[in-house]
Amino acid sequence: MRRPTLLALLGSATLLSACIVEAPGGASPNERRQAVVSQVPPLSVRNGANFEDKVELVAATVQPGRIAPGEGARVTAYFKVLKPLEEDYMIFVHVEDAEGRAERLNIDHKPAGGLYPTTQWKPGETVKDEFNIVLPPGSAARALNIWLGFWDPKTDARLQLKNPDAVRNDGRSRILLTQVPVAQP
Repeated sequence: MRRPTLLALLGSATLLSACIVEAPGGASPNERRQAVVSQVPPLSVRNGANFEDKVELVAATVQPGRIAPGEGARVTAYFKVLKPLEEDYMIFVHVEDAEGRAERLNIDHKPAGGLYPTTQWKPGETVKDEFNIVLPPGSAARALNIWLGFWDPKTDARLQLKNPDAVRNDGRSRILLTQVPVAQP
């Protein structure tokens, strides 16, 4: 019997969570307050990836910190705005079996749930971005790698990583946000 792939098991729920919907107008003051934080939680995985001296990935959290087959986790990334961004970038997320046995899951999305486009980000702010990952039931993965970066959907160009020697990356401006262990039954 053929084992279902990560992508196939997530099916339409994945398509709905990755759907791109244009937000009307700019972010309201309330939406901005929801997307911007005054400090990063102390129990975060620190990072420091610098994207073209415009945005720094400061840290991330994964709750729960271990995932079991059939369960999900909430990932929160914290971005420090260094300079104004001229384009509305998307955040691309690739979830991969750390051993390469399952298909990659793409969770590309607009930052802050689409409420706060990157062209509205202000230098000095720390923007919070949240998304969910789900591990299909019966998965044999022992760990999941979560890769992340920024890309412009108009040009298909990525924001380039300025400090590749300081953070784990794949050489294509895709950084390893974290590795999530998988609980074995």
